[in-house]
Amino acid sequence: MSTVAELSPYLVLILVGFLPNEVWRALGLVLARGLNEDSEIVVWSRAVATAIIAGVLAKLILFSSGALATIPLSVRVGAAVAGFLAYLVIKRSVFAGVIVGELFLLAGGYLFAP
Repeated sequence: MSTVAELSPYLVLILVGFLPNEVWRALGLVLARGLNEDSEIVVWSRAVATAIIAGVLAKLILFSSGALATIPLSVRVGAAVAGFLAYLVIKRSVFAGVIVGELFLLAGGYLFAP
């Protein structure tokens, strides 16, 4: 098998998935350079982004599919709560919140999954 054929799925992923999104991110950086962080448009944009993330997380927790659906709902909710508490306790560290939530989810999945 040729090298190009082996790399073609990755090239498609970069061309179709990564690059179109990067264009908008770069354009956003250029356009937002002069904005005041306390301006209404920036506060509104931040609120919309937070709401979208909250919606995606709620969907993943409450209406899981695939392997995540085999983990009980109480464990999934508990992992989200544990991650949020770790975020608050450990100096508002997103990294710590994600790690604690993931460890809680893995341990709960190992202990309580059918």
